Amino acid sequence: MSFFNRITGWSRKADAGSGGATPLSSPTLGALLAAVFGGGATKSGASVTVDSALQVSVVLACVRVIAEGIAQVPFRVMRESPDNRTRLPARQHPLWDKLGRKPNRWQTSFGLRETLAVHCVLTGNAYAYLSRVGARGDKIAEIIALDPKRVLVEATDDGTLTYKVTSRTGAEVRTLTERDIWHWRGPSWDGLIGMDVLRLARESIGLAMATEETQAALHAKGVRPSGVYSVEGTLSEKQYGDLKAWMTKEFGGAAAAGAPMILDRSAKWLPTTMTGVDAQHLETRKHQIEEVCRVFRLLPIMAGQADKAATYASAEAMFLAHLVHTLLPWYERIEQSADCHLLTDAERAEGYYTHLDPAGLLRGALKDTAEYLYKLVSLGVLTGNEAREMLDRNPIDGLDTPLTMTNMLPAGQGATT
Repeated sequence: MSFFNRITGWSRKADAGSGGATPLSSPTLGALLAAVFGGGATKSGASVTVDSALQVSVVLACVRVIAEGIAQVPFRVMRESPDNRTRLPARQHPLWDKLGRKPNRWQTSFGLRETLAVHCVLTGNAYAYLSRVGARGDKIAEIIALDPKRVLVEATDDGTLTYKVTSRTGAEVRTLTERDIWHWRGPSWDGLIGMDVLRLARESIGLAMATEETQAALHAKGVRPSGVYSVEGTLSEKQYGDLKAWMTKEFGGAAAAGAPMILDRSAKWLPTTMTGVDAQHLETRKHQIEEVCRVFRLLPIMAGQADKAATYASAEAMFLAHLVHTLLPWYERIEQSADCHLLTDAERAEGYYTHLDPAGLLRGALKDTAEYLYKLVSLGVLTGNEAREMLDRNPIDGLDTPLTMTNMLPAGQGATT
């Protein structure tokens, strides 16, 4: 049965009874959507939802940097030998192509991982449907991302999780088991679902939104949007209306900012509103960029907020810190999740595991790649052909033996005097 028939074209409603299951996020799906995706007013007055948060440039930048960092590296199935001496790519494993290239009929591995990462980074959870085939359902035919707005997680008293997935039309719900869902969890309080990042950081993101709106309003009204136009004498109601309409037409909007005013009848213009400089909007917006980056555990330089004092060496150290402190925790989280959800107990016992290779981040950095491979080959960590394979080059005869440094000997074999 196709995915669309099972997920969006069900012919029956989900069972009425929940079997003692308890929703982990909210009592009802509607309440869940309202709490997580429906937004809510912040102290700054901004309403933070998934859609509105992504319209904040720093939020979009943080999400993209993490999601692309997860999606761009090779994702492979590996196998460790029983003696723990060799680890080789398991190219014949059924999941090799699913994880590395084509998880379903319309997506690439990059696209699937990027989508799931966006969901998980923003909401703390990402869900993929595992379309299984075969007599015992052991083979995964497709891995399909689900919209987290349509998934409600429930737990029974013994910790068993069920996933209630709502159809696209909202008319039907199907209850799926842990075996049917690949669940990515971000940092979690109870170990069952990830914490909702947007809810926890609502105030910081809301202030960033409010600051952008205030800055835009200042420019929309000519940066100095209000003041006092003082004239001698008393204006009639018609004169007042005509004068206000004339000022709005001639001097409203950013295009009129700085234009000279021609006044008569001893009129004076007395500005009373602070400019963007007076209000320190730039400083405030810069601070909010740093605040939002803290939420996503991302260095501001990775979101495009460059430090003027940064040198090439310090920037390089920051990029390394981004890999170590931002991406590697995500890699480990995803690898272990894939091992538990996609591989069977028997396969793990046979040495199979999944691996996101961070060396893929060096792709395009030719100098760094050359230095990295040169050191590994020189130390005998890699053979010449293994290095060539990482560069997608064909092997060369004679490069299958690791090099040995002649000025170094194993412990206990040094010359004695």
